[in-house]
Amino acid sequence: MSNESINLKKDVKLSVLDLAPVVEGSTPSEAFKNTLDLAQHTEKWGFNRFWLAEHHNMEGIASSATAVLIGHVAGGTSKIRVGSGGIMLPNHAPLVIAEQFGTLESIYPGRIDLGLGRAPGTDQLTARALRRENMSNGEDFPEQLDELMEYFQPTESSHVSAVPGKGLNVPIWLLGSSGYSAQLAGRLGLPFAFASHFSPEHTIPAMRLYRSSFKPSEVLQEPYAMVGANVVAADSDERAAYLATTMQQQFLNLVRNRPGKMQPPVENMEELWTAYEKAAIHQQLGSSIVGSASTVKGKLEKFLDETGADEIMVNASIYDHQERLRSFEIVSQLFK
Repeated sequence: MSNESINLKKDVKLSVLDLAPVVEGSTPSEAFKNTLDLAQHTEKWGFNRFWLAEHHNMEGIASSATAVLIGHVAGGTSKIRVGSGGIMLPNHAPLVIAEQFGTLESIYPGRIDLGLGRAPGTDQLTARALRRENMSNGEDFPEQLDELMEYFQPTESSHVSAVPGKGLNVPIWLLGSSGYSAQLAGRLGLPFAFASHFSPEHTIPAMRLYRSSFKPSEVLQEPYAMVGANVVAADSDERAAYLATTMQQQFLNLVRNRPGKMQPPVENMEELWTAYEKAAIHQQLGSSIVGSASTVKGKLEKFLDETGADEIMVNASIYDHQERLRSFEIVSQLFK
């Protein structure tokens, strides 16, 4: 057990991002059991929220029916906030999202978050299958967002009601991996979450843009920003580096356009990637934090100091479920 703790200028909340990963030789059913087990452990360890991400047509990610899985996790926990990180708004009718999250909020009051993204969360063929003829490429995202928000807080001229949903306070977050959603979230006075875990080079500019664009609203008087981070923690730097090869293989398969199930760690990545692939993956995983408790502590302090984030959402692509739990436990100890 570590006696170290993070030394920060302000209190930073700690949260979880989960994609219900399906490991090689496993099934979505087992992935869902592991997701709930992770949620129950992280709730016990004091994590603030547990978010699930919408992805489609990816054999290694089982969180496609995101609202359904949020209900499963919320039903198996008691106090941790549960939500989407995110729901891809262009894939759905805003009314359907309002009804789904209105239902979740009605069953689990005060515990549901609605994080929204404007990307498809999949390839173009699957996006077409999801949206049928309504292929917007996200350019009408602000209009869709306005429509969705009106279902929760309707005006006198509203003719369609979200039941459940109408009048409920479901916190809406905007998610992004570039400056677009940062600026929109700031302009609307909404909380903002940035995908530093796969877009590290845009993190600082997006944070600055969000804060400079921010206008106080009924939701927030001051900006509130969260950053995502890949964290692989273990009892030694060497063990963590070994476990992190699973994450590196994930991104390698994405670079090669061959996404699949989560692979076990390997002793030597040099046998798997080319020099070009290695450079591309290191750039994309630039904000990843890998190591023992003391190593992770130093890197987390630096990352949070640079971003000025109010909250950090940790993703851990680790093959073995017990090793994954241990990684989150180590991180939780650093924040106590």
